[in-house]
Amino acid sequence: MNWLSILGLEALAARWHANVLEAAIAAEDRVDLARLEWQDQKQRLQQMLALTIVVAGLTVVALIMLSLAVLVQFWDAPQRSLVAWIVAGVWLVGWATALVSLLSVARRAGNGFALTRQELAQDWQAIKERL
Repeated sequence: MNWLSILGLEALAARWHANVLEAAIAAEDRVDLARLEWQDQKQRLQQMLALTIVVAGLTVVALIMLSLAVLVQFWDAPQRSLVAWIVAGVWLVGWATALVSLLSVARRAGNGFALTRQELAQDWQAIKERL
């Protein structure tokens, strides 16, 4: 004997079953999206770490070269000072390039999980509209 059909609750039970299945599929999709975004975030963080190490190393080298250029500036031959300033300038340009790259990656890293947040906000909006 099927009590659900006798009481007229079979359609309600079917609707609930369909809603639970839909919610499970949606949750699985959101978890997959979060996993993919975590991989992107992890890659950005690794790039940021590598670029931080490069910037730190180039900063030390740039400061050493700048110091050397200042010392050589006061030596006898003017060609030595020109070469020292050129070398220091090259190191400074390399440092600036690495710093710009680091800042670019850091800005992108701040937008982590944007798609997941957007999807969850849309899901929450849809749930509120149904209630």
